Amino acid sequence: MVIIVGLIAINGGGALLAGWNWVPKLALDLIGGTQIILAPKLESGQSVSADQLNQAVSIIRQRIDAAGVSESEINTQGSSNVVVSLPGIPDQATIDRIESSAKLEFRAVIQTDAAAVSNVGETPSPSPSPGASDSPAPSTSPEPAPSISPSNASDPAWVTPALQKQFDDFNCADVEKANTNVAPADKPLITCEINGTLTDALPDYKYILGPVEVSGERIKDATNGLVANSQGVSTNQWGVNIVFDAEGAKQFGEVTTRLYGLTGARHQFAIVLDGQVISAPTTNAVITDGKPQITGSFTQETSKTLADQLKFGALPIGFLVQSKESITATLGTTQLLSGLLAGAIGLMLVIGYSLLQYRTLGLVTVASLVVAFSITYLIVTILSWREGYRLSLAGVAGLIVAIGITADSFIVYFERIRDELRDGRVLVSAVEAGWKRALRTIFASDAVNFLAAIVLFLLAVGNVRGFALTLGLTTIVDVLVVTMFTHPMMQLLANTEFFGGGHRFSGLDPKALGAVYRGRAQFRAPAASVGSGKAASASKEAARRQTIAERKAAELAAGKPGTSSQRSKGKDS
Repeated sequence: MVIIVGLIAINGGGALLAGWNWVPKLALDLIGGTQIILAPKLESGQSVSADQLNQAVSIIRQRIDAAGVSESEINTQGSSNVVVSLPGIPDQATIDRIESSAKLEFRAVIQTDAAAVSNVGETPSPSPSPGASDSPAPSTSPEPAPSISPSNASDPAWVTPALQKQFDDFNCADVEKANTNVAPADKPLITCEINGTLTDALPDYKYILGPVEVSGERIKDATNGLVANSQGVSTNQWGVNIVFDAEGAKQFGEVTTRLYGLTGARHQFAIVLDGQVISAPTTNAVITDGKPQITGSFTQETSKTLADQLKFGALPIGFLVQSKESITATLGTTQLLSGLLAGAIGLMLVIGYSLLQYRTLGLVTVASLVVAFSITYLIVTILSWREGYRLSLAGVAGLIVAIGITADSFIVYFERIRDELRDGRVLVSAVEAGWKRALRTIFASDAVNFLAAIVLFLLAVGNVRGFALTLGLTTIVDVLVVTMFTHPMMQLLANTEFFGGGHRFSGLDPKALGAVYRGRAQFRAPAASVGSGKAASASKEAARRQTIAERKAAELAAGKPGTSSQRSKGKDS
C-alpha cells in the first residue's frame, strides 16, 4: 500500500505541476505522429554512401531512444534521405537532437577579438570577451596556404593576409551561412561563439582557430550534471562531463601541455560544436586524465541534449529538414481496444480457473493481480510522462503476457502449500514451509523471463523494445507482489477459522487433498470408510507421495506380523 500510495503521489504531483495525465502516452502505431525527412547536407561534389546513411540511422535512433523508449521508426529513403517517424508532436529539443550532427572538435585559438579571462584546470569554463564585429558577410573563397609552414596548430603562420582579411570582414550573424560545420579538419577555421541566445547583454566573439587536434570520435562517454567548485560544493550550474578514450586523452594532454606555455589568445583552446565555438577557456593546467568538462549557460535540458549528442557520436554527415508532416496511426484505437479486450478475456479465464481450482483461495489470486496491475499501470504512466515512454500494441502484449507470469507464481506457491497439507502439516506451518519451497522456483522462473527481457531490450529496436520493457517491468512487479503481498496475505489467512480450520470451500481442506498421515513415517487410514472411492483415492495419493525411506518403513511395519506367523508354523512342523 505504501508503494501504491507513493506512485499515486508521484503521478498526482506530475499532473498538478507538470501537466501529466493519468493515461500513458501512446506510440506511433496507435496514435500517429510526425514524419521528418532529412536530406544530407554535403559539400560541392560530395556524395553520401550507404554506410554513412546506415550509420546516421543508428545514431539518430540512439539519440531519440536516449530520451525514452519512444517507439519511433527511423529508416532510409532512396539512396540519400533518412525518414524519422515520431509519435505525437515532438518538442523542439527532440527535433534539434535529430537534426544536429553534433560534430565536436577541439581546435587551438590563434587569434580572437575577445579578451580571454576564463580558465581551465580540471573543468573548462566559457570565455567572455568584448563585442562582435558588424562587418560585411564573409568571403566563401578557400583560404590560401600559409607562406611559412606552420610548426603546430597554434602557429600564427596559419594566418595569411587573405585569411586575416576574411577574419576582419567576418560577421557573426552570418556564421550559419558560412557552412563552418563542413569545414576541412586540416585547415584553419574562422567562426564565432554566439552568445546572443544566452542573453542579449553578451556580445558574440570571433576566432581564427587552428586545425582540429582532437575530434569528437575520441569521446568515450559524456554525461550532464551540476558543476562543483574546487571545494566540492555544487555551483548550481549545469555542465557536460567528457571522458576521452586512451588515444583522445593522449591527444588532449599534448594540446594542453603545449598551450600551457603560451600567452595571449594562443593560451586558449576552442571547443567547437557543429562549426561554432561553445567555449574557449584558457589553459591553466595540463589535463592528462582525459576528463574535461564543458560549462556555460546550460539548463538541465540543454546539457542533457548536448551530452546525448556527444555520447552517441557525431553523424557522418550533416542533415537538413526537407519536409515535416503529420501521419496517421498505422493501427489506431480499434487495434488498441482489441488488444485490451484480449487482455480482459485472458484475465477472466485466469480468474475463473483460479476460483474453480482453488475455490475461495482463488480470491487471493484476484487480489494479487489487482495489486500487480495497479503498480504496473502507475509505473508505466510515470515512465510515459517522465522518461518519454510510449505504449505500443507490442507493449500492451507484454502486459498481457504478465497475467500468465503472475498467475504462474501463485499456482506454484499454492501447490506447495497443498503438498505440505498432504504431508500432515497444519496450515500455519504449511504456509511457511510451502513458501520456502516455492520461492526458489518463482525466482528461477522470473529470472529467466527478466534475462530474456534484457536481451530483447539491448539487441532489438522499435516495438520489440517496448515489449521487452513491459515484460521486464512486469516480471519485477511479480516478484514484488508475491513477496510483499501474496505471502503476507496467506500468513494472515492461515490464522483465520475459515482457512486454518480447513473449510471445504477454502481450497485448503486436508481431507479433500488426501492427507492420510501425520508426521514422517506415521500413517493412518482415511477418515471415510475404507470401501469408499474417495478414501481409496486418498490412500493412493498418499502412497504415491511417499519418499523411499517412508515406503521402506511402511513395508517393514506391514511385514512384521507375517514374519511371526511363518516362524510359528515352522516350529509346529
